[in-house]
Formats: sequence, structure tokens, C-alpha cells
Amino acid sequence: MKKSIIILAVLSFFSFNSGFSQSKTAYRIDKVFHIESGGGYDYLTVDSASDNLYISHGSQVNILNKLTGDSIGVIEGEKDVHGIAIVHDLGKGYITNGSLNSVIVFDLKTNKVLSHVPTGKFADGIFYDVFSKKVISCNGMSKNMTVIDPSTDSVAATIQLTGWPETATSDGTGKIYVNNSEKSEIDVIDANTFKIVDRWPVAPGTGPSGLAIDKNTMRLFIGCGNKLLIVMNAENGKIITRLPIGDGCDAVGFDGELKTVYSSNGEGTLTIINELPGDKFVVKENLKTEKGARTLTVDQSTRKLYLPTAKFQPATPKTFRPSTIPGTFKILVVDIF
Repeated sequence: MKKSIIILAVLSFFSFNSGFSQSKTAYRIDKVFHIESGGGYDYLTVDSASDNLYISHGSQVNILNKLTGDSIGVIEGEKDVHGIAIVHDLGKGYITNGSLNSVIVFDLKTNKVLSHVPTGKFADGIFYDVFSKKVISCNGMSKNMTVIDPSTDSVAATIQLTGWPETATSDGTGKIYVNNSEKSEIDVIDANTFKIVDRWPVAPGTGPSGLAIDKNTMRLFIGCGNKLLIVMNAENGKIITRLPIGDGCDAVGFDGELKTVYSSNGEGTLTIINELPGDKFVVKENLKTEKGARTLTVDQSTRKLYLPTAKFQPATPKTFRPSTIPGTFKILVVDIF
């Protein structure tokens, strides 16, 4: 009896301390990388096979060393650039060239622009689907998606939607998911036929923008415009739960090792959510960042997060977003301590 009590006490001690240690995990802005050129900004991407950090900025993509912030190079576009996708097998990268209605193809080693692929109107989010081996752009104004074959850099298919697609991801086994922001739904696409096979409402969420997936649990994490993160079953569209996030979420990231969801909020916060066993999700923290830090990328090898922002000109009623003040653009590097 006494032996059992001692064992229980020891287990309780370690359980308590384990939980205490986990709760004390601290996130903070560790570094700030400054970029002097002017212009707006959108997505950024970490290259998992190198130390390169690709950042859309104005009409160009800046390449920085992800550890030091040193400049590695610049890829010039012709108009606003937005998303960046990497295809390691072919040694190429792809950049959506927004209002130019095209995707820039560049060489990963030389950063030289190789070609342009036409897309629908206003190419925005972009990603590489490892299942179909296709690069897919989300084209907002034409409400469609352009499927690019990277082996030929030609258009393989066009997927017509019913509303503005913000960003997309895939489960890696044949399903593609896209935020239909205008209709407040997830459109599910068969990666074999590139046809829509399901439309799942994200209510009570509205205006979905950020999107990430846990491929192990098959859970979608959907950042919405009404300050909610929706957790959805990626197999049937069932809403698992909803969680509060900050205002102005434009991207959601997921760290597969830490089982942590991140929502970057333009109001100047980073909502950090722990995914626990049994479909339990807990908001761990709302880390203060800076106003305008609305997008992010997660480095799956170092656990660091990167968020772009700047200082802004006074807003006017006619502008979608206020213009940045030249020379103030920067990348916030969030680390765990």
C-alpha cells in the first residue's frame, strides 16, 4: 500500500513538472531583419533544403539567409508579387506576379528568371502539390486556380470556382483544399481530375484567408476574417471546434513536430494554439508582434517563425491597405526559449 502511494506521488510529481515545463515554453521576437527597399508585401517562404528565406516585397522577391538576415539576392518581377513555391526536384521556384496575371519561374541556384506562365486574373497564393506534382496558383479576380506542370512550365488545367480563392494546401494523397473566401467555404478538389468534389461551409467563420493542415490527424486550420480559427475534419468537412484569434489574420502556419497552430494577425498579434490528443485545442498565447504582421511562414527544421511588416502611411478610405513607408520594411523572427 505504501509502495503504491509512493509510486503515485512520484508520477504525480513528474506529471506536474512536465505540464509546468510545457506551460513555461516562451515565444518571443528574437531578431529583426531589415530590408531597405520600398513597396508592399504579402507571403514569404522558407526553403527547407537551404537557409534561404524568400520574401515578396513590392515588385521583387528578396532572398535572405534565414539565420543571419544577410541578403543573398533579389528576383525581379514586373508588378506586385505575392506567393512563392519551391520545387526541389526540378531546381525551380515559382512566384505569383499578381496583377500581371502570371507566374514567374526562376532557377533556385542562380535566381535567374527562366520564364513566365500565364494565369487567371490576379495570381495570389501558390503552392506545390507533391501528389500531382503540380504547381497551383489561386487567382482572385477570375475566381479560379491555374494548374502548372513544372516539368514543362505550361498550364495543365484551370479549376473554376464560385468565389475568390485566397490560399490552398493539400493532404499529399490526392485532395486539395482551397479557401473560397467570398463564399466562406472550403472547396475540395480531386488532385487526379482537378475537379471540385465537395464544398464545406466554414460557419461560424467568415472570409477565410489563412489555411494549414495537419496531415497526420487530417485537420484543417482555417483563419477567418471574423477573428475565429476553425478546425475542420479534412475527410468529411465536419467542424471540430472554433477558437478566438486576433483581427486581420492573413496566414495560418502549423508546426508538425510541436503540434502547434499559428495565426498571424494584422492587428499585431500572433495567436499560438496547441493541438492536444482527443481533438482538443487550446489557445496558449497571443504574442504581441507589430501592426501589419499579417502573414507568416514556419521553418519546420528550426521551429522559427518569420513575419513581415513595416511602418505605414496614413490610411485613406480608397485604399485596401495603407502604403508602407520606404525603408521601414522588416521581418520579425519569432523563436522559442
